[in-house]
Parts: sequence; structure tokens; C-alpha cells
Amino acid sequence: MTGRIQDKVAVVTGGCSGIGLATVRRFVDEGARVVIGDIADEAGKALVGELGPDVVTYVHVDVTSKEEVDALFKTAKDTYGSVDIAFNNAGISPPDDDSILTTDLEAWRKVQEVNLTSVYLCCKAALPYMLEQGKGSIINTASFVAVMGAATSQISYSASKGGVLSMTRELGVQFAREGVRVNALCPGPVNTPLLQELFAKDPERAARRLVHIPMGRFGEPEEMASAVLFLASDDSSFMTANTFLVDGGISGAYVTPL
Repeated sequence: MTGRIQDKVAVVTGGCSGIGLATVRRFVDEGARVVIGDIADEAGKALVGELGPDVVTYVHVDVTSKEEVDALFKTAKDTYGSVDIAFNNAGISPPDDDSILTTDLEAWRKVQEVNLTSVYLCCKAALPYMLEQGKGSIINTASFVAVMGAATSQISYSASKGGVLSMTRELGVQFAREGVRVNALCPGPVNTPLLQELFAKDPERAARRLVHIPMGRFGEPEEMASAVLFLASDDSSFMTANTFLVDGGISGAYVTPL
């Protein structure tokens, strides 16, 4: 039985942990060959060993560097022959990104570079290959905070994810008639190392976030990977410029019973 993205070539940034890692594994299970871009070299090499060098390639990439991002997508084309899927997922949420009153300019700029500029660079690198092919699917990781105010302030993170969502809409509209779909995955709070690190230092902050989720729990990376697979596959062939919320109901809730 063939997979839903059988013989497709995917590039996944931030593919060594969290949502990215779950997506890499799911993509391979569904028949794709995957190029992982990350800075976690040991984890990347271990993934290649686990999943097999015939279907997975690891590339060390600083997603804020145009040269390194361009090289990442060129590796996919040179190694496997095409660039069919780009999951632009790398991002950070550092503890020094907090209220606008306390977040300094250096912290602001770092988050914007990693979370927003990197998506610009990845889209810019992926699109020429997809336009030449006349087909492709780009999935950019935004967030539920791109569509609503966050109960726990992370000013640069929220602004960066709003930028990712807006850019995704524009690209989805611009390239729709050229066979390239561009959609934004907007996760709710997900049980990833990023969230665990953030909330481990402030359990009260985690409790404030959790109380707003109608389902009463954080999402799991594998649940997000299923959503990414849907957006990457032909199952979503009539979807582009879309805000794809997978958030446990948080963006639809006014008040949540305890």
C-alpha cells in the first residue's frame, strides 16, 4: 500500500525535535524522502541512522542565513530530484521574550529573525523549484497567537507568528494558479521541548495557558504532524492561503468551564 505522499521530496526545518521530528517520522512512514534542516547535528545524524540514509538526509542549517537555506533546498533537489513539500517549521520562544515592557530590542530581533525571516528565506528558496515543476505544497508554522491575543505575553513571538500567517496568505494567493499551495499551520500549545522549557520555569504560566484550552490538555507533536501531512498531501488539494488551526478549541473559546 502506497503512502499519502509516496515518492514526494520534503524539506523540514526544525526537524530534530518537537513538531518537526514527529513530522519527519510521519512523512517517511507515508512514503516521502526527507531533507532535515536543523542545528542539532547529533540528533540529525541519529535520525538518519534510525530512518535510513536512502530516505533521510540531514543538513546543518542556520535558518537565518540565506546561503545556508538556499543550500538546504538545493540539497533536496540534487539528492532526490525535486522539492515537493516545504515544512518551514524552525522557531524559538526564549524566556527573555515577554511583555513589551520588559523585552529588549536584542531579544525582539532574534525572535523575528528565527521565526519570521527564516520562513521568508525558506519560501524564497523553495518556490523556484516548485514553480518550475508546476506543483508544490508549502506549510509554514504560525500559531494560534497569530489570530488572538495570548494570555501569556511573548511579544516578539506573537508578532513573528502574525507575520508568518500574513505572508502565508499572500503567497498562497499569489501562486495559486501556478500549482503551488501555501498554508499556515496554527498549533495551539503543544507538548514539545520548547513549551516544556518555557513552562518549567513558570508553572503558574503553564496553568494559565492550560485553563483556556477547552480540551483541557496540550496537543501532542504527532497530532500536529497529522495536520501537516494533510496539508502536504493531495487530500488538501483545494486549500491554499489557509489558516489551519489545530488548537484544541482555544481560538474558539470565550470561557472554559473548569
